[in-house]
Amino acid sequence: MADAEYAPETEPSAPDAAGHAAGDSGGNGQGAMEAGAESGAGAGGAAADELPGYLAWLEGYPALQALFIAGVVIALAAGLHLLTRWVLLWFITRVVSRIPTWWVAILREHRALERLVPAVPAVVIHEGANHIPHLPMVWQHLIQRLAVATIVLVVARGLGALISAANDIYLRYPIARGRPIKGYLQVVKIVIYAIAIILILAALMDQSPLIFLSGLGAMTAIIMLIFRETILSFVAGIQLVNNDLVRVGDWIEMPQFDADGDVIDISLNVVKVQNWDRTHAMIPTHKFLEHSFRNWRSMHESGGRRIKRAVHLDMTSIRFLSEDEIRYFSRFVLLSDYMQRKATELDTYNRQHCPQESADVIANARHLTNVGTFRAYVIEYLRRHPQIHKQMTFLVRQLAPTPQGLPIEVYVFTTDTIWAKYEAIQADIFDHILSIVPEFGLRLFQEPSGHDLTGLARALGNGQAATGKLHLPGPASRHENIAASTARTSPAGSPYASKPSAHRRTTDTREDD
Repeated sequence: MADAEYAPETEPSAPDAAGHAAGDSGGNGQGAMEAGAESGAGAGGAAADELPGYLAWLEGYPALQALFIAGVVIALAAGLHLLTRWVLLWFITRVVSRIPTWWVAILREHRALERLVPAVPAVVIHEGANHIPHLPMVWQHLIQRLAVATIVLVVARGLGALISAANDIYLRYPIARGRPIKGYLQVVKIVIYAIAIILILAALMDQSPLIFLSGLGAMTAIIMLIFRETILSFVAGIQLVNNDLVRVGDWIEMPQFDADGDVIDISLNVVKVQNWDRTHAMIPTHKFLEHSFRNWRSMHESGGRRIKRAVHLDMTSIRFLSEDEIRYFSRFVLLSDYMQRKATELDTYNRQHCPQESADVIANARHLTNVGTFRAYVIEYLRRHPQIHKQMTFLVRQLAPTPQGLPIEVYVFTTDTIWAKYEAIQADIFDHILSIVPEFGLRLFQEPSGHDLTGLARALGNGQAATGKLHLPGPASRHENIAASTARTSPAGSPYASKPSAHRRTTDTREDD
């Protein structure tokens, strides 16, 4: 009776009972073998209780039983992975269909949700490792640690994709041109990946993450050295954005880095510039605080683009106007008011300051000049030009004489800031200015070309062959030369083909042997 009562309390298995029966005739060695058989059989019995009846035959095959359960866990993980990928993502897509479709397109482009799917089979494997029989504890812990590290990595990559998608969505809004957030989001991604690395190392080494965090203090100097450029660029990026120094789409010039073009990207470490020759210049963000640069954004925002160009006039062609020329220029629509106003002004001045008996001396009175009349013509021409800005700086000025002649500079602003249209406007203006210069008896300065030197040598050779002497114009004969040249270039009816001005001095040609 005592044996019967003891049996239910200890619940010995069949092999245990057989071992006790054999122990009546066995020695100590046999007892040790029985103890080993008892421990192994006990584990197998525990696993056998968890198996259905039609799988009870696996109790006698521990290795096969472990492989079978492991296969079930892997199959379940793969099935849930496919189920999550096909069904759950389809459901999520239907849910997010209520938000703008281009949001969904960006999320799909970055695969933000798909990157999170591998976390499901990792969770299944982590939990299934506890139900695989006869699996050594070392292997069980290793599988679970690997599963935890995989889950952390998958979540970190998923969050990184979501952050990238959020930046692309933000770029679609107008505020993104003036307030880019890509640099800040990159800092967030760096923090996420740093935390993920610490958690993965802690999981693989089976240690607390606090141990790694406590060691960061000793590594501060090394971290500062490694991430020096990143830290400087992050601080510079904050200042660039907050002070609105650079935006995506701005035209900037930084000769130090051969950058001259549009800003197409502002990231944590670099600012990407597309030059006009379609090359790209990568400039470290913190360099914008160390070096000067030119930003043309204000030019576009003002609505005017500057024209600053000069034409150089041959100073030997500058002279006073004759009465015929004054009448001729008074017929110009752009000069009629100017000529009438100047005639009245000069007549009044000369009567007050020039005695009648000395009026025939050219130096005693004021007279109209061809260069002044030309400048007045250009001013009126630009004032009436429909594509010249009237509310911005407007100058047609005479600069200091140079060895290349007298510069007459045009300093105005166009109403169109687009590059191609601006160049077309500027070219049309100077096409007209360069063509109208001979009408005023002026000559444009130009360095002698090979054709000019060849013609000069030919003319000198012909003159010497005919007379045996070299004819050179004297200093006082330049007016005759000007009159001859303008008569050839002026249209019919122009006063330049008529008699010379009363103010011109003429002398005989000097012959030099």
